[in-house]
Amino acid sequence: MGVVNVTPDSFSDGGRFFEPAAAVDRVYELVEQGAEVIDIGAESSRPQALPITEQEELHRLEPVLAKLSGRLKIPISIDTMKVGVAGEALAAGASIINDVGANREDSEMWELVADTGAAYICLHMQGTPRTMQENPIYGDVVLEVEEFFKSRFDRMRRCGVQPNQIIFDPGIGFGKKIEHNLKLMAGLERFARLDRPLLLGVSRKSFLGKISGQKPEQRLAPGLACACLAVEAGVQLIRTHDVAETVQAIRMTEAIMAQRRE
Repeated sequence: MGVVNVTPDSFSDGGRFFEPAAAVDRVYELVEQGAEVIDIGAESSRPQALPITEQEELHRLEPVLAKLSGRLKIPISIDTMKVGVAGEALAAGASIINDVGANREDSEMWELVADTGAAYICLHMQGTPRTMQENPIYGDVVLEVEEFFKSRFDRMRRCGVQPNQIIFDPGIGFGKKIEHNLKLMAGLERFARLDRPLLLGVSRKSFLGKISGQKPEQRLAPGLACACLAVEAGVQLIRTHDVAETVQAIRMTEAIMAQRRE
């Protein structure tokens, strides 16, 4: 899953793809590099990020989706917490909702997913993007994320969402300290037993920098290490800014894994 941030304040690329033409060019570049899904986000979910209005989010997204509609041969995922934005994006050709707000209490987003048949990425986050890193606390982070997935699965099913629409994301970096992220990485096999596809997004995240000492654009190596371990643990989707390198690393990992099964 290749990432395109249509935001002026992305932590990972500093707003390089904020203009619609640059964002569209980036989408096709990532497809050429081997992306099988494109994830487009128009509202920053970095720590302490301030929310934007639905109108502003749509203003950023609509020209990009208009240029891609009917032209892209792989699925488009929309990274949004807003039901209105999700609905407009699905109508414009997206087929996946990547929801960092899956800890919501209302059911409107899940009812939309049920009505449209869209795929839905259920991400675990403690708090909101603005507050999530203030002081995240867990007793057993792996157990608590697992219980979150189970409870959300049950709630979504009651809203009419089918199991084959649901993808789980443990939300690395979303309301987690370094030790929480590392424990989740070590516990990925446990989530794989939930019998739903797993997505992992660690690309360029701050915990990689805190361990490696590198700036966002220099965190490829630790990100690839996490991606390869994740694939071995049963993760099916890797969300990354660095598609070409990640594809190569995953292909090598899968080739080695295939020999174990022979």
